Amino acid sequence: MRIISFGYLHGGPPPAQITIDLRELFRDPHIDPAMRELTGLDQAVVDNVLAQPGARRFAVDLTECLTGLSTVTDTVTVAVGCAGGRHRSVVLANLLANWFADYGYGAATVEHRDLDKPVVQRPAGGVS
Repeated sequence: MRIISFGYLHGGPPPAQITIDLRELFRDPHIDPAMRELTGLDQAVVDNVLAQPGARRFAVDLTECLTGLSTVTDTVTVAVGCAGGRHRSVVLANLLANWFADYGYGAATVEHRDLDKPVVQRPAGGVS
């Protein structure tokens, strides 16, 4: 299993068998000025994302889907995207990798494509 987090505002999604777009599913921690410069590696952001309604259930269901897919093919690449690639996608990518390993399906590699890129300034009314 290979999991890549990315931000749509830094370019299109990487090639993958499954691409998950979190922009409309969960509120962006970026809107809180206290979290804007943090990333999905910071516990405050992890807690914020996972406290949103349906976030944990979504992750559990997605993990189950991916474990099923991993029995069909040797190589599964999952791209998880949000607006800037620094908050929601990072949290979900890390959570999926951890759960995938915890469920006994082996190690998953995680790549955070846009984690080190600058915080994006979105236009008013732009993508969340």
